[in-house]
Amino acid sequence: MDATITSADGVTRCGWAHSAPEMLRYHDEEWGRTLHGDQPLFEKLCLEAFQSGLSWITILRKREAFRTAFASFDIDRVAAFDEGDVERLMADAGIVRNRAKITASIANARATKALVDPQPGALDSLLWKYAPPRRTVAPESYSQVPASTPFSTSASAALKTLGYRFVGPTTMYALMQFAGLVNDHAAGCHLAVGEPGAL
Repeated sequence: MDATITSADGVTRCGWAHSAPEMLRYHDEEWGRTLHGDQPLFEKLCLEAFQSGLSWITILRKREAFRTAFASFDIDRVAAFDEGDVERLMADAGIVRNRAKITASIANARATKALVDPQPGALDSLLWKYAPPRRTVAPESYSQVPASTPFSTSASAALKTLGYRFVGPTTMYALMQFAGLVNDHAAGCHLAVGEPGAL
């Protein structure tokens, strides 16, 4: 796939944005845009964990079902989920029915609650502490975009010490890309570093 493709609307975007109709909006409105807030980042952390081993489009198409199943990713409510909720989620065909990922999301909600109850914004602060220096040159090809970095590895280690699961370096780097901690839009994309409208 080409690093960038110019759409019928005359806008040049990352090539992957053209892989499915839903991806165009995701590319333009979400991926790489600065995201703050404990709840939005918790949601993204959960969805990235469910994405592990799958394509992101699978999760994107199921996102609303995930939000319904996981109480809009309300941290307190998910932290209170019990074994009955696990079985309910395992029976929900609208989401990815993986017991390890479901129980990890509940454990991660409990870890997040322990982190943010005494200090709201603590998850946000923790994750953004590992934002690397901003890119000054956009990647020319997908081969120049890493699967993980020392920053995502450090973030992964920090979360694991707090009891988080399914937060490996690759998962954390995917979160960093989504939440705008890094800008990996390809050179020529209208959202790339140095391009008009860049993030």
